[in-house]
Amino acid sequence: MIWIELIAGLVLLLGGGEALVRGSVAAATRLGVSKMVIGLTLVGFGTSMPELVASLQAALSGAPGVAVGNVVGSNIANVALILGLSAAILPMTVNRRALARDGTVLILASLAMVAVVLTGWMGRGAGLAFVVVLLAYTGGTYLAERRRPSPAGDVYAGEAAEVAAPGMSMPAALLWALGGIAGVVLGADFLIGAAISIARAAGLSETVIGLTLVAVGTSLPELVTSVMAALRRHGDVAFGNVVGSNIFNILGIAGTTALVTPLRVPAQIAVLDIWVMLAAAGLLAAFAATAGRIGRAEGGVLLLGYLAYLAVQLAPGLRATLGLSHL
Repeated sequence: MIWIELIAGLVLLLGGGEALVRGSVAAATRLGVSKMVIGLTLVGFGTSMPELVASLQAALSGAPGVAVGNVVGSNIANVALILGLSAAILPMTVNRRALARDGTVLILASLAMVAVVLTGWMGRGAGLAFVVVLLAYTGGTYLAERRRPSPAGDVYAGEAAEVAAPGMSMPAALLWALGGIAGVVLGADFLIGAAISIARAAGLSETVIGLTLVAVGTSLPELVTSVMAALRRHGDVAFGNVVGSNIFNILGIAGTTALVTPLRVPAQIAVLDIWVMLAAAGLLAAFAATAGRIGRAEGGVLLLGYLAYLAVQLAPGLRATLGLSHL
């Protein structure tokens, strides 16, 4: 039953996230909202909705390791797994002006998350600061694009085009969006419950499950959006989707979760995982800045790095399951 619940949760998260994004984008398009604004707000928010709901449910259920681990693990998976896989499918060209703005915000947000994690506590003050910065970043980006359109604005518009549903009526769009929200909420509930049960059965901590299973499960919408963009030769959209999602994960999801219920950060995350998250953001910026592209070789490095990270996280539980815990 646990594995059925897990699979059901993953399917509902993926389907619900897709339905939410497509429905909300179609509704916004019907209302005459520009593609740039849709990509900047609705696409980023919609693809990160599973992470938000999962972290909130975990925090309210008394599982801070899952809540914080989901944010940190999702950012690691977005770069190392999703961006790595997308680049392995098709090398992606990165616009340096877009990277200069959004990449800088990602690095600064990652450093802010490191600082908060090292205190061992995510309180409402930090949560409020994160959310305010996210609103300022979104509003400032919108105003800057209104005054002087940039390549970053084209990327946001491209993200909206990737998930557009031409011809969808307003009632159908609203129905898709509402159904998507219901699917995400139910899927997150199934996933969190199954993940905690699996952690206990496998001898793994809830934090490890949050960093791996939950993080990958809630990142499925980003995975689908980025891989499809890569297959359509829209590498800049895949890159922009990962960068925007990681910014939103830190400022929006961690911030909102801390505002709702302050969390004690598990020591394990401060020792290893937050530094892996920061290193992943640094590699993303370095790969993109050095040659203006992320090729298959860089994608392979990211994928291998993620496999190594998973091996480190899951090895203790695997040894315990096989009766080799003495090794």
